[in-house]
Amino acid sequence: MMLWIRNIKMHLARIERLVKDAKKKVLDVLKKGGIKGDPEKFLNTYLQFFVIDPVRDEPTNLMRRLEHLLDIRQKRMKLGLKQVLPDLGEFTRNNLEIMIEAARALDLIYRIVRHYLMLGQKTNNWILIMQLELEMPQIVKLAETYYKALDAFKSGKPVGDGIGALVAATLMNSGGSAIKKEIVEDTIMGVTERKGRKLYVIKAKGPGGTVGKPGEAVKKVVEELKGKVSRIIMIDAALKLEGEKTGEVIEGVGAAIGDPGPEKFKIESIAMKYNIPLDSIIIKESLEEAITPMRKEISNAAEKVIEKIDKALEERTKEGNIVVIVGVGNTVGIAQ
Repeated sequence: MMLWIRNIKMHLARIERLVKDAKKKVLDVLKKGGIKGDPEKFLNTYLQFFVIDPVRDEPTNLMRRLEHLLDIRQKRMKLGLKQVLPDLGEFTRNNLEIMIEAARALDLIYRIVRHYLMLGQKTNNWILIMQLELEMPQIVKLAETYYKALDAFKSGKPVGDGIGALVAATLMNSGGSAIKKEIVEDTIMGVTERKGRKLYVIKAKGPGGTVGKPGEAVKKVVEELKGKVSRIIMIDAALKLEGEKTGEVIEGVGAAIGDPGPEKFKIESIAMKYNIPLDSIIIKESLEEAITPMRKEISNAAEKVIEKIDKALEERTKEGNIVVIVGVGNTVGIAQ
């Protein structure tokens, strides 16, 4: 048990160093941005900021209640950043928001590991200590992944999770004459032609670090078109299993989106309301690859995805049909 505790403490010290370095990186950006007030006090306010889940025993309007809380949380952080960094650009503030989230995740990992270590020592619970020791390599790897994400968002580089947004941006610009507009908050839509079909392409507004509100955008587009949509095609990154190839492209059905629930619920609901087939194309990658600078294998997958979209248009739609295509994911570093 002493050997286990010593090993856990060694790994915990590694995580603590990552937390301190992560905070330093965020504080450096805050200071360079000309923050008004104490940057450390501001950061500490959001490191342990929390959202209490809505009551689930009464499912009435559960998704709306959850969305309401998530919107309040996001607006609270955006407003806080805007107040202390009024001269910083919108996209830079968006990237800083993601950096704070990564630092927050690291801080949470550290506090949880420390909690179970101290609890195991306090109660002399060798089973708890043993389980924690066995999990430590994976926990440290997770912490290192979040730490690596900081540099990507600090520099504004595209990340692996942005592959869906990259495909959408490529489709918008492939025709050369796409009409683009911000349809809902932090989300844009481009209308273009491809294979004789009219495409309504949706993605988060770039190049700042944001995922937008794709569910709300899909709902609004379909309602405006009065349900006259032949198909909805979603593109997103998906976690691969160990041993699977990075950048592998596969197809399925359903709403491919990893949000807490509200955006996915809106897409499923509007598709069901108008009986619109819902297709998905996913690109496999690990968690580390998803939140760190986009690798060549992932960016190369964009061409394969577009080939599958073209095939879907030819085989499952007719000329003159309207198709909604949604590029899901964080659009940092990917413009319109």
